[in-house]
Amino acid sequence: MSAYETILFEADPQCAELRIVTLNRPALMNAMNTRMFQELREVFRLLRDDPTVRAVVIAGGEKAFSAGGDLKERNAMSYDTWRQQHELIEETFLGVRDFPWPVIAAVEGHAHGGGFELAMMTDFIIASETARFSLPETRLGIMPGGGGVQNIVRALGVPRGKRYLLTGDRINAEEALQWGLVTEVTAAGQARETALALARRIARGAPMSVRYIKVAASRGAEVDFHTGYALDIAAYNVLASSADRVEGVAAFNEQRPPRWSNR
Repeated sequence: MSAYETILFEADPQCAELRIVTLNRPALMNAMNTRMFQELREVFRLLRDDPTVRAVVIAGGEKAFSAGGDLKERNAMSYDTWRQQHELIEETFLGVRDFPWPVIAAVEGHAHGGGFELAMMTDFIIASETARFSLPETRLGIMPGGGGVQNIVRALGVPRGKRYLLTGDRINAEEALQWGLVTEVTAAGQARETALALARRIARGAPMSVRYIKVAASRGAEVDFHTGYALDIAAYNVLASSADRVEGVAAFNEQRPPRWSNR
């Protein structure tokens, strides 16, 4: 895979349809600078156009997924430069949220500020027992600007979400699991492998089914039930007329693995 300065980008050796993006500034707890945002944007653009991709895992290091934005870089920024960087962040994070295939975050250790926001932009989070999450922006004179406000109140409910937005207090892994912020908590050091194993299982599914389910679930959650259900049925009818539906039913009856064509 191509070399980058602030991230690692690789194919999973066990699954040809899976890609792994690793935040890679370990000396700075994977603090996100302008270069990292640029590289993440570029990678997700490349992945969107790659016809072989079916799932992506975003990981960090053992001590930190990401401590958030690089405040040393921002210390001398003018307002115009800050604004330009934030437009880049918005584009990058929405590229993760709206990515057509499932994206899973594997979180070990610290995930704060923009690092937490990036994790929440994925489809779901696998966290190790060492994970700690927070949105401490009120201590910096700003507010979460990477989707954190909207995502945390949707995950935790408005009152609890406001409590952690306004205080910047940390959420531990068990609390995150109980409140639905993460879907699974692993032993220390196992979040990445657990996320990869889950992504491999997803990648074995019919590609069109996976893609349409993600769209219907993501967009349907933003509207009323009947509008969301209409989206479900529209997608269902496309799948029912697909070659992969014929192949899936035939493979089940013939007791063999399906051979998906993505058609």
